[in-house]
Amino acid sequence: MRDPILEMTGITKVFSTEEMDTHALRGVDLAIYPGDFVSICGPSGCGKSTLLSLLGLLDTPSSGRYAIDNIDVSKLTPAAAATVRNEKIGFIFQSFNLIDELSVFDNIALPLRYRRVKLSNAEAREKVMQCLHKMGMAHRVSHRPNQLSGGQQQRVAIARALVSEPVLLLVDEPTGNLDSRNGDAVMDILRELNNHGTTICMVTHDPRYADMASRKLHLLDGKMLDADADAPTSYQTQPGGTISV
Repeated sequence: MRDPILEMTGITKVFSTEEMDTHALRGVDLAIYPGDFVSICGPSGCGKSTLLSLLGLLDTPSSGRYAIDNIDVSKLTPAAAATVRNEKIGFIFQSFNLIDELSVFDNIALPLRYRRVKLSNAEAREKVMQCLHKMGMAHRVSHRPNQLSGGQQQRVAIARALVSEPVLLLVDEPTGNLDSRNGDAVMDILRELNNHGTTICMVTHDPRYADMASRKLHLLDGKMLDADADAPTSYQTQPGGTISV
């Protein structure tokens, strides 16, 4: 049997104040295997943001065990977590999170500059250009993000997520700032990447895109439910603007 790339067991997260304890996650169990495409849906306030912070090693759980690629990351120091995050996880965000002062090339190359094992300039350039060609964005290599459309910016963000060859892509509402045409195009890219072996965990409000995943999970009141459980099948999409090509 295959070992999971990501495994959470009994994960809880409690936010405490003098007045009360807020239980954001309540005993979450989650296993993601090589080649999976997992979608996680849930209404506002169900714990998705908290779960993403834990998955991305931006926070630590109150209890439970979390392992990535057989590394127990439950209680790492911030510096150790940053190293694992850079080497094991690629991030794709709703808001792209590109740096306007940097060119497309330098935005994509940024994760490579923080690797423990440094690449030569030639090696780094080859990796960046491979990812740009894969996204059909090589002709924009010298542009800055604010010179690109929203759909193009998300393609650059996907290239940046891939450049370190992570074991897992963590995807947060990838179509939230795109119109439907560009949202469909981004989802087609993710599906094609998964068809070629990339492991993906995606959080989305959109049930149509959630259905594209091979495994569908629901988060409700801090608890993880599988797609066959009595969980909601649609959620209120949060309001927001659209970006057109």
